[in-house]
Amino acid sequence: MNNSSISSASEYRPKVFSDMIGQDAIVKTLSNAIKNDNIPQALLFCGPRGVGKTSCARILAKTINDLKENFEYNIFELDAASNNSVEDIRSITDQIRIPPQIGKYKVYIIDEVHMLSNAAFNAFLKSLEEPPKHVVFILATTEKNKIIPTILSRCQIYDFKKVDIESITKLLSNICKDKKIKFDENSLSLIAQKSDGSIRDSLSMFDRLVSFTDSNLTINEVTTNLNVLDYETYFELSTLIISKDIPGILTIYNDIFVRGFDDVNLLNGLSRHLREILISKLGSSDKLSDLKNELNLKYIEHANEFSDENLILMIEIINDSLINYQKINDKRIHTELCLMRLASIESVKKKNL
Repeated sequence: MNNSSISSASEYRPKVFSDMIGQDAIVKTLSNAIKNDNIPQALLFCGPRGVGKTSCARILAKTINDLKENFEYNIFELDAASNNSVEDIRSITDQIRIPPQIGKYKVYIIDEVHMLSNAAFNAFLKSLEEPPKHVVFILATTEKNKIIPTILSRCQIYDFKKVDIESITKLLSNICKDKKIKFDENSLSLIAQKSDGSIRDSLSMFDRLVSFTDSNLTINEVTTNLNVLDYETYFELSTLIISKDIPGILTIYNDIFVRGFDDVNLLNGLSRHLREILISKLGSSDKLSDLKNELNLKYIEHANEFSDENLILMIEIINDSLINYQKINDKRIHTELCLMRLASIESVKKKNL
């Protein structure tokens, strides 16, 4: 790996719309608006953290001014998390009257806009209602529900979504190839899965793991560092479940418990494991699975031991246990009962009749 202090999140931040990952509908809509010279003067970018809202705002600001350099003179960024007072907003309202020295628009990006105080929101309303023609406001937030309706009604709203595992895995794979980092795709898929749809989180984890593994990302090293159970443990557990081996299940759970793994993560992981078995059994693994090569083949072989009906019911049992998990005082017994129900699936089916 190249010796660089620059984080991957900064180094691979999108610079043009074609670099944006997982937000195709938004990119297409904004590109068409630019093409037709129909730029809204107030936009609201909403969605989870780390999915590209601020990057998209910067790209839009640069593109509508058609500037290759010096575009920073046209972009004004405010982080409302730490600059949320009336005075901060008034400094913007004083500036917007002055046209840009170069380019066509002055663009004001206000990040975490839901953090503005009520007084600041009210001070901002006038500028948002009647902005000068040379001004574009781009507001970004992770919590649209906290923005007052009068602000929402004056913005064109864009809902950013979590980025899918496949797209994040492909990005990480390209970075590995670019930086000559050894990897297997299942380790990258696990990083993507753990990031919960956030590109920024996936890149932060990626940097840490590259350092931890000395630029050799293997599934064993990644599972150890991320403190998640490896695939072999889940295969062992599901084999015991199909064999109705309750003593064996309780023994392996005790080992997992002693090692300090969280029950919720265990049950979520087991639910995903059973899903992989189900889609392998249905012959949909090529389209729906995030796993590759030998591991995918192992799921296909393992799927022969289960029926579709039992797999669906097992996933339902786990989901019900997760829903009720916080209400239960003895979490360990609750988790053990869930696992024992999975091994007693035929009895559960009869009880449901």
